[in-house]
Amino acid sequence: MRTLLLAVLAVVATSLWPALPAAQQQAPAGRIVHTDPAAFRQSAAVHGGAGSMGFTSLLNRGAVTPEFNFLHRGVIPPGAGIGHHFHNVVEEMFVILDGEAQFTIDGRTATVKGPAGVICRAGHSHAIYNAGATPVQWMNLNVSLIAGVYDAFDLGDTRAGAALDPVPTFMTLRLDRALLRAAGARGRGAAPAPATAVLSRRALGPSVFTTTWAYIDHVLVPPGASTTEMTHDLVGEAYYVLAGSGTVTVKGAAAETAPIRTGDALPIRIGESSVFTNTGSEPLELFVMGVAKDAAAKTQLLSGATAR
Repeated sequence: MRTLLLAVLAVVATSLWPALPAAQQQAPAGRIVHTDPAAFRQSAAVHGGAGSMGFTSLLNRGAVTPEFNFLHRGVIPPGAGIGHHFHNVVEEMFVILDGEAQFTIDGRTATVKGPAGVICRAGHSHAIYNAGATPVQWMNLNVSLIAGVYDAFDLGDTRAGAALDPVPTFMTLRLDRALLRAAGARGRGAAPAPATAVLSRRALGPSVFTTTWAYIDHVLVPPGASTTEMTHDLVGEAYYVLAGSGTVTVKGAAAETAPIRTGDALPIRIGESSVFTNTGSEPLELFVMGVAKDAAAKTQLLSGATAR
């Protein structure tokens, strides 16, 4: 019975989230996908939500690991949103890149100001609603407990006009550059970082997630600087370029360097290494999602191992 159920879920998942064209799954330049609002598809009443919104998939199932389902990018207009729904096999994160939105987790709603994100763990429910007067730039990330499976159970609730808590009762992440530190820094009182130092912060750690989702990092690379070469033995990563421009060098079966810019998304897979270089005049700002290769690798991260 369980095998039959998983097979049915996999078929449903495929129908809801079609695979990317092969051209978007090659490496490394071919794996870089740019945000193109003209490619956003309009969808009404998403999960029973209010109004309609436009979005597309930048990275789809298997782009990082088999359990990785997608990275979506879109816009939520005023008076629109994603309705209240449960996830029992996957966990998902809504990220707003600007403005503010009303987030719901397990029926409790609060306003969150962007840039910020809210995680919905497997077995819980969530929604988002734009009660403001301007569109909100939005991103969505999803990882499954079971490779190839996506699930959702809609509750028929738009959350429009929901009662608001003054303080969120759920976990949030802030994408605030003021919180970033150089390697080895220890918060307040740390010596100012050199102008060329790469700054970063682990916004959410492995204990937050119930799947092989491992972390969310926020990284800032100053003009002319590069990240240290990162080997990905335990964790693959999905990157979204929040701001700036530069290059990424990916080493796997071969090595290749490709340009990146604001709005680009790309995966770095298990067994590869990566270096990001800022070739522009403004900071290169990166949103980084880590997904462990398996449960054992996730356990290593939870126990304090730092290898990727």
